[in-house]
Amino acid sequence: MNAIEIEGLHTYYGKSHILHGVSLTVEEGRLTTLLGRNGAGKTTTMRSVMGLTPAREGTVRIFGRETTRWPSFRIAALGVGYVPEGRRIFPNLSVEENLKVPLERPGPWSIPRVYELFPRLQERKLNRGRQLSGGEQEMLSIARALLLNPRVLILDEPSQGLAPLIVRDVFRIVAEMRNEGISVLLVEQNVRMSLEIADYAYVLDDGMIVHAGPAAELARDEERIQSLAGATAEEWHEKEPAA
Repeated sequence: MNAIEIEGLHTYYGKSHILHGVSLTVEEGRLTTLLGRNGAGKTTTMRSVMGLTPAREGTVRIFGRETTRWPSFRIAALGVGYVPEGRRIFPNLSVEENLKVPLERPGPWSIPRVYELFPRLQERKLNRGRQLSGGEQEMLSIARALLLNPRVLILDEPSQGLAPLIVRDVFRIVAEMRNEGISVLLVEQNVRMSLEIADYAYVLDDGMIVHAGPAAELARDEERIQSLAGATAEEWHEKEPAA
């Protein structure tokens, strides 16, 4: 069974047509990355999956159940953890209090186990959210999602604004989620590091999927990696091999 199946999504903000027939699949137990430059539609895709900005056309299935029109709390109850862009922790609550916010779901992840994965959070458990560094806030955001004991974890730009050494630490933790059996959908602009840990990669441009294939294959295509920052959909299609 696939963890997430998206087929033919068309999503709008008001009259602005953002997603144009987006389709992608996250296989169960695999790490799938969605790449693309700023404004390509990556966050809108995640919001459509989570029911925060419902698609006007197309379907979303999570573990085989169609959830296209479901509210986000019902989607989360299926075992979907979502770490949005910008972290959104509670700045006036301590680390420990932030971790007690999610409703507990049965499973292996508990606050003590989260502290094992993120020893820095345990060291700072009495500090308020606003006193944490950007990397620590990102770790807290991921830790909070893990306490829901998700079957699938969606992360939107977890490396944004972080120092390179912290980015590598965050990516190591994301890879560990896959090794724990959690299906992961990683939305990122850090192309090289995403491809290092992902099993499968999609590239989104102007609201359209312009490439899909094994992450290792894309990682070997230096020209495409360098073009990701500004390639148009037409340029990507021109580079596709002939059938």
